[in-house]
Amino acid sequence: MPNLIVTLLLTAVIAIVIIALIVLAVRMTQRPRNALVGGGIGPELIEQILQLKASDQFDQAVFLVRGETGMSHRAAARLVRKIHPTPPPPP
Repeated sequence: MPNLIVTLLLTAVIAIVIIALIVLAVRMTQRPRNALVGGGIGPELIEQILQLKASDQFDQAVFLVRGETGMSHRAAARLVRKIHPTPPPPP
């Protein structure tokens, strides 16, 4: 009798853990972290970011990227830091 109770409890715990893992996997696939919401980063957005960086408005550039893409603050700041103006072609 005690073996039956232990077996039932162990089965219940394992079932709960499996269900929790499935729910977690479904939530993670619905919207991955830092997924682009608005269709990505176009040339217009890059130009706006460069203008804001040129006028020393880094925080505003990060805020713009977050609003347009849905990125986290950390990812948006990393992106703004990495965007640099393209150098002019050599003559």
